[in-house]
Amino acid sequence: MERAKVKQRHPLIVKRKDICGGRPTIAGTRIKVSQIVLEYEHLGWTPDEIVRAHPHLTLSQIHAALAYYYDHPEEINEEIRESEELVENLMREYGKIPNVEAV
Repeated sequence: MERAKVKQRHPLIVKRKDICGGRPTIAGTRIKVSQIVLEYEHLGWTPDEIVRAHPHLTLSQIHAALAYYYDHPEEINEEIRESEELVENLMREYGKIPNVEAV
């Protein structure tokens, strides 16, 4: 049996057009949810290690960012893909990596 998706409230996460282009961030900061996800999922950091890297954040804020991600994985994964694509394009444009199509 498939579980119905229930829209969860995430009071520690905000989306404001004037902060990080409307991307989800931890309230009162400019730390994007996607940054926390990258540190947790891709770097393998624990929530405690993330707090040590960002001492202005609390453990509850880190867990709130991860909870938001688990409720909105498509949104955050798309943001990460877009950022990676931007970096690749900039590196290709400025000669840091070869343009595969030109080789």
